[in-house]
Amino acid sequence: MQFFDRLLLENRAWADDMKASDPEVFQRLHQGQSPSALWIGCCDSRVPAEQICNAKPGELFIHRNIANLVHEDDANVSSVLEYAISALKVDHIIVCGHRGCGGIQAAVSGGDALQALPYVDKHLGQVKRLVADHGVELERFSRLSEKVDHVVELNVIAQVERLSEMKLVKDSWEARHAPSLHGWVYDLASGHLDEVCLHEVGGAQGELAEQSWQRAAAG
Repeated sequence: MQFFDRLLLENRAWADDMKASDPEVFQRLHQGQSPSALWIGCCDSRVPAEQICNAKPGELFIHRNIANLVHEDDANVSSVLEYAISALKVDHIIVCGHRGCGGIQAAVSGGDALQALPYVDKHLGQVKRLVADHGVELERFSRLSEKVDHVVELNVIAQVERLSEMKLVKDSWEARHAPSLHGWVYDLASGHLDEVCLHEVGGAQGELAEQSWQRAAAG
């Protein structure tokens, strides 16, 4: 059986199982969506957002790109943010990186690794700048895998901070004290998610309260 034929058959089996456990599920989903969170994750095929969170259809609004980056000049991610915040009014935005990320490893390794992938190379520009900014800090890691996983955490924290500075997010904080911003890292070896940073808005004036677990900075 061809791979794509198997996917179609698995879809029918999945739909039948869903209806068996909840006969009205697809009718409800057909009426519209009201997800609680926007997920900004990596494209890596080993990190499927719904499965690793055991989330149901309709609970996560998802955007994925290589190395889970937020680019202010990227119309794709900006449109997703705008729709999630202004139309869907999500209460949370999750930036999720993962250990062993190939995009992060390419940025850390440098050299000729990205010459054959010019679009990927351009996309990873901010990660390469992050690596350069933390060059001295990264020298204490003897193994490439340790450097990569360290930068994975630094990158997630950097993307959450970038989100916190965007007008779309600030305007929403002023209007309704949401969304909160979460930085998570997924461990491929264990299947576990860890939170590495959190930005929340609270209080009558909507002031920003920040909690950061700087395990990345501390090594």
